Amino acid sequence: MPGIIGKKVGMTSLFSAEGKNLPCTIIEAGPCVVTQVRTSDKDGYSAIQLGFGERREKNTPAALKGHFKKANTTPKAKLVEFKGFEQALSLGDEVRIDAVFAEGEFVDVVGTSKGKGFQGVVKRHGFGGVGGQTHGQHNRLRAPGSIGACSFPSRVFKGMRMAGRTGGDRV
Repeated sequence: MPGIIGKKVGMTSLFSAEGKNLPCTIIEAGPCVVTQVRTSDKDGYSAIQLGFGERREKNTPAALKGHFKKANTTPKAKLVEFKGFEQALSLGDEVRIDAVFAEGEFVDVVGTSKGKGFQGVVKRHGFGGVGGQTHGQHNRLRAPGSIGACSFPSRVFKGMRMAGRTGGDRV
């Protein structure tokens, strides 16, 4: 499946012919540089490694500096392998979006969501808290409440929604 690397720039909105407001994500996709060509006889599979985004020379490990020098390019921030490229590409070639996808073609986009750190159940799972603020409630507004039964089953079931790390997931 051929692909290209990009990064999210921001959001905007477009208006359809019926006047509906459509949210739109702006992605800077490419140009990507071929940093390695995998072959079936040498590596056991065929794929192309693409590099995207600039990386500072002083923050690049020596092994990666050699890797990028071999491809005759500057150090790249992100490296991803793609299988199934139809066109024959060689080391150092530049891959642009119009060479990979046609206009109007549907694509699958994968990214990492924004990490939010350790969060409680209200933010993480949308809990409403325990009861209201009256009838003797004290500092229970954002608490999870009961998490299970008593002597049977005498444990907390796996997958119980509790506080924890939120975000930073592959989406």
